[in-house]
Amino acid sequence: MTTSCPASAPRAWPTSRPPRFTCIGFLCNIGGVPTTDPHDVQELSSDLVVYAARLVRAVRRMHELPPGFRVLSLLDEHGPLGISQLAALDRCSQPTMSGAVASLVERRLVDKRPNPADARSSVITLSEHGREELTRVRQSYGATVAGRLDQHPEHSPEDLATAVAVLRDLLDTPTDSTRGTL
Repeated sequence: MTTSCPASAPRAWPTSRPPRFTCIGFLCNIGGVPTTDPHDVQELSSDLVVYAARLVRAVRRMHELPPGFRVLSLLDEHGPLGISQLAALDRCSQPTMSGAVASLVERRLVDKRPNPADARSSVITLSEHGREELTRVRQSYGATVAGRLDQHPEHSPEDLATAVAVLRDLLDTPTDSTRGTL
């Protein structure tokens, strides 16, 4: 359930009106979770990035994925891309990305076609098989997170829905430096 922050939270507001916020269990000090001041937006934002990254790493450690699999997520998010664009998004070299794409093509997870606008380059797209594999992996990741949530009855499906909505809104808000992605 989404609730306001605990009664123990300080109530001194810098403006005449208290800020409107909801508390996601892992962001406020509920049951000994992080001790971040629930009114320090910068510190909470930093905690959000840290804990989201830790959760992703923990889930990934539990699932053996072939190298280059993250390319499927990039193609799902951005659509068809060239090797250079994929390399830039993944922050790797073009030769590294070329190798990853070649492996994915071999496993029929992506399709590689000549770029109609530039015969010297290729366009990489997510294949139907790749989309199915990506869906399967995401469902597996979801089951892992759901299992972890089951161990924390103090967090409800509404808390999870709020966390998802916050992350989605943050990722859907373009900024000058991210051009729509984080």
